[in-house]
Amino acid sequence: MAAERGEQADRSRLDQPREPRRSPLPSYDPEAFGRLSEKIARFLGTGRFIFWMTVVIIVWLLWNTLAPARARFDEYPFIFLTLTLSLQASYAAPLILLAQNRQDDRDRVNLEQDRRQNERSIADTEYLTREIAALRMGLGEVATRDWIRSEFRDLLKEAEERRSAAEQPPDR
Repeated sequence: MAAERGEQADRSRLDQPREPRRSPLPSYDPEAFGRLSEKIARFLGTGRFIFWMTVVIIVWLLWNTLAPARARFDEYPFIFLTLTLSLQASYAAPLILLAQNRQDDRDRVNLEQDRRQNERSIADTEYLTREIAALRMGLGEVATRDWIRSEFRDLLKEAEERRSAAEQPPDR
């Protein structure tokens, strides 16, 4: 009875994680399966695959037509060859689709990242544009080097005129 209370106390504790349930089905890593399917799909799309598939079919046909009758394993209608090629195609199509779906997912993530980067670039550009406009407006109120030089020239000219006027005797 104490053991039952201990089990109930353990089950009612919310701060402890539950033990994972055991599944009678085998478990697999979907990422590993996806990577394997992409490798297979990439190989199926190469010239090397087509070359070796052609070699296998030619050898198959030659063996089953030219070999002694006892050594042949697939007679003329080549039903076993047809079955093998159908089986290969039935596995190739879903693997290619799975690889395409994974590529679509990667493209979608890349597109979203590009969109975010573009939004940040646009925001930065707008900010810099506003800052440049504010600087231009402020620059209109700031004394520039050329303006200061022209003011100095005017002051020097005015000072020279006063000095020359002060040096000349007054007319009587």
